[in-house]
Amino acid sequence: MPAATRVSPENDLAPWHFRAGAFAIDVLPGMSVIATMALVSLSVRSGSAWWWVSLSVLGVAVLLVLVNRLLLPAITGWTLGRALYGIAVTRRDGEAIGTWGLLLRDLAHLLDTLPVLLGWLWPLWDSRHRTFADLLLRTEVRRVEPHARPVKVRQWTAAALLFAALLCLDGAGVSYALVYAPDRATDQTRAEIAIQGPKIAADMLTYDPQTLRQDFARAQSLTTDRYRGQLAAQQEAVEKGHPVINEYWVTGSSIQSASPDRATMLLFMQGRRGVPPEQRYISATVRVTFAKGRDKHWRVDDLTVLTKPKAPGNGK
Repeated sequence: MPAATRVSPENDLAPWHFRAGAFAIDVLPGMSVIATMALVSLSVRSGSAWWWVSLSVLGVAVLLVLVNRLLLPAITGWTLGRALYGIAVTRRDGEAIGTWGLLLRDLAHLLDTLPVLLGWLWPLWDSRHRTFADLLLRTEVRRVEPHARPVKVRQWTAAALLFAALLCLDGAGVSYALVYAPDRATDQTRAEIAIQGPKIAADMLTYDPQTLRQDFARAQSLTTDRYRGQLAAQQEAVEKGHPVINEYWVTGSSIQSASPDRATMLLFMQGRRGVPPEQRYISATVRVTFAKGRDKHWRVDDLTVLTKPKAPGNGK
């Protein structure tokens, strides 16, 4: 038997809380990392760099849990948790249990879990503090002589817990930055565009010959640099003709797409053009793309007329 697993006399069996604490140290940090990275991989875009990173970290975490639970005890006589609490898994005669035996024992822990975790509590009243898995494989958990315990185990345990906590925090940070924050910003975009979009579009298309220059300047201030030149050309054509009162208002709208800094909206508009007795009422359908500038204000980045202005009804 390895020197590290020299156990105390037979009657010095490990108490239940030692076993529970050792199991928690061995399993919970790794499982926390595995669960966190699984959630990250499900939340980010499949095939992206962060998807591969999360799966890679998940795979390494699974490997480390298995190495700690199955391989290290066969080589050193310890898992991290058992070393911290000074306990070891042995056969009834005190002999060490190998890797395959440890694997079977961990699989047998399913019997401890299925009946409402009853098997995990069984050591509280069993005379030899055994779980169902111990009863099945004829193993016991005993205290180890203090001088046989590894040195600096507390430092190694603290480092492992800290590292697992940092990985979980990093995973949460990635999910927040790549999923939650953009989704929240997109929801905010929809809320803002639902209110501001129709007014911006209507103000941009409305003008009065008596205040034409001011109205055109206001309209250009509602557009991005990319679309401003196109709007200016349209305004110039209007100005060279015979401009009349052109007023629009939105009767219905629908947001087609949205992201934190862009949105596309379908607008159903009605309006009036000219003055009595030549005044006529018109309707039109436009698709408008809005973009948020550095000043956090929304502006028109593109406007496409889907249905040209026409008189409502039969035009009479």
